Amino acid sequence: MKAIILIHCPDQSGIISAVTGFIHGKGGNIVYLDQHVDQEANVFFMRLESDFNYDEPQIHIFKEEFETMLGKPYQMQWSLHLNTTKPRMAVFVSKYNHCLYDLLSRFNSGELAVEIPFILSNHLELKPIADQFEIPFHHITVAKENKQSAEDVQLRLLKENRVDFVVLARYMQIVSARLIAAFPNKIINIHHSFLPAFAGAKPYHAAFRRGVKIIGATSHYVTEELDAGPIIAQDVTTVTHSHTINDFIAKGRDLEKIVLSRAVQLHVARKTMVYNNKTVIFS
Repeated sequence: MKAIILIHCPDQSGIISAVTGFIHGKGGNIVYLDQHVDQEANVFFMRLESDFNYDEPQIHIFKEEFETMLGKPYQMQWSLHLNTTKPRMAVFVSKYNHCLYDLLSRFNSGELAVEIPFILSNHLELKPIADQFEIPFHHITVAKENKQSAEDVQLRLLKENRVDFVVLARYMQIVSARLIAAFPNKIINIHHSFLPAFAGAKPYHAAFRRGVKIIGATSHYVTEELDAGPIIAQDVTTVTHSHTINDFIAKGRDLEKIVLSRAVQLHVARKTMVYNNKTVIFS
């Protein structure tokens, strides 16, 4: 089996040698390694992939020994992920369908290595898409007077379905602190990159009137500070005076689905590490 190990800890000499030597001593064959040092914060980050001729009970022993011999001495925050199980991804949507269609198409083609136990929405408009892809659909109305009870149902569904992370594929509701606390750095959002300059209900119209020359999209992990979580992926495209507002919106939606998919792929591949509200993104 293949294991991905993610590590961050205070930077000091000998970490790479200690980790690779330990894995070699346990019969592992490292097939990928990348590392980064945040010089300002003096923090070391590493991602490695290793093949093991192990069964899962042996992996548990490996983890215990790794923690004792390396984790504690080097003050590591670390995790190990096996390729034998696919992460379980819940998708939250409202009425826009472009990001949902893109994710489900990639999932259906085998490009996105996840399981999708359900799609959840505060509207019914996108239920036919869930039906088309034969994925359970849950409709939970969210209003000022029922936000607490709606959130209770959401959390219950996430727990019952053993969801690993959540994708907000243009889910037009503010996610509560309780949901964020249950899935820290495991809720991925997508939005246009006009914030904070062009906030409000019609940012593309405001940007069009201002005569902007680029538009973009940002995907990030959700935190309690609205639209200010650690950024996973971004992209831009140019626009000119010849483009209409509809052109702006179409280009923006294309970017949104591409950037969201890229962010989800990076998360699924365990190539993201969060530190101080920023991300280290490994190649």
